[in-house]
Amino acid sequence: MKRYNFPKKKDWEEILKRPAGSVQEIEPLVLEIFSDVKLNGDAAVKKYTKTFDKAEIADSRINKSEIDQAVHALDPKLKEAIALARQNIEKFHRAQVTAPVRIETSDGVMCWQEKRPVQKVGLYIPGGTAPLFSTLLMLAIPAKIAGCEEIILCTPPDANGNINPAILYAADLCGVSSIFKIGGIQAIAAMTFGTETILKVDKIFGPGNQYVTVAKQLATKFGAAIDMPAGPSELLVLADDTANASFVASDLLSQAEHGTDSQVILLSTSQAFLNAVELQIEEQIAVLPRKEIAAVAISNSRLILCENEEIAMDLVNDYAPEHLIIAAGKKDFYLKNIKNAGSVFIGNYTPESAGDYASGTNHTLPTHGFARNYSGVNLDSFLKAITFQEITKKGLQNIGKAIEIMAEAEGLQAHKHAVTIRLRNIDKDEEI
Repeated sequence: MKRYNFPKKKDWEEILKRPAGSVQEIEPLVLEIFSDVKLNGDAAVKKYTKTFDKAEIADSRINKSEIDQAVHALDPKLKEAIALARQNIEKFHRAQVTAPVRIETSDGVMCWQEKRPVQKVGLYIPGGTAPLFSTLLMLAIPAKIAGCEEIILCTPPDANGNINPAILYAADLCGVSSIFKIGGIQAIAAMTFGTETILKVDKIFGPGNQYVTVAKQLATKFGAAIDMPAGPSELLVLADDTANASFVASDLLSQAEHGTDSQVILLSTSQAFLNAVELQIEEQIAVLPRKEIAAVAISNSRLILCENEEIAMDLVNDYAPEHLIIAAGKKDFYLKNIKNAGSVFIGNYTPESAGDYASGTNHTLPTHGFARNYSGVNLDSFLKAITFQEITKKGLQNIGKAIEIMAEAEGLQAHKHAVTIRLRNIDKDEEI
């Protein structure tokens, strides 16, 4: 890990730079694949599946027998663990259900808001070096609670054309409508445009590598909404001498093993603590099965010594981390001043892994600094808020004059007339 002692604010942008390619570098490839999938549908999807995933797929749709095999093959202990995670995730997201908001803004003017589900949603679940069945729980569970009519899943196959059984089990458990063996840019394109077998969706959810992230962003140009830009994983830990160095090192490595493009950062006001964590990383990484991946991510990561808590907090907000762990003595100060973060983990016994799997909060979070302007996935991500209003004759009389004056001031005479004609009708009725 690269170390920086008391870096100047003017250098923060360079120090905190993410190890990812730019949109400009990736966009041409994404647009090429989008165009091909839009024009050639399933044939194009199969072609890119062979090119990128090295798998020849005759039928991309998962059938019931494949699901049944996965359910049968899965370790019972893993099923129990998934059941616990599902229970907690469901509890947390059901608690987010809100009642309609109804208010009479003026006498005779009734306004209200109700939430309705997004009808057709597409879930993207990365496969790659780690099949993220946990992400499926995070997306499918709130989608079902919201009442989405169609929930389709795209996830990349292995070279033999198979999907990890845990992903299939979780999909079946959560009531996913259709499952497809499709990954990468081509999956996002298929859900954006629709193909002969894949439904065109209204909104696309799920994390992925930088190619998937750019594909999702470009999908918005073609009518699909997305949850947020969610790319390579990242973690920032803010810790001091009150923290446990071995715990912090394990948290940093837990994110580093996601992929070579992951980034982890440790901020501290203690030089001795940074030294202790660095030693722990060296010790713990040596025994990791995914140490080669973690080592590359660690090389892109940072140890930063800050002069005081205020500077450390400013740096956190400037970076806007996907995951933020606070393991420091002045916890209340940090919690009060957090402005930008996807999800926050507090104290020595709150590992980021808890949020990844089973605490109940959603782990689909904004990366690459998008925590400045995006929330993580929640129940509202699968809902639309629709406003309603109903106005009586008396109500229109109460607000009509204001509408006429405002419309006149904006030069929108038809707007004014739509009110005036009604007010005149009311006056006639009252004369009678």
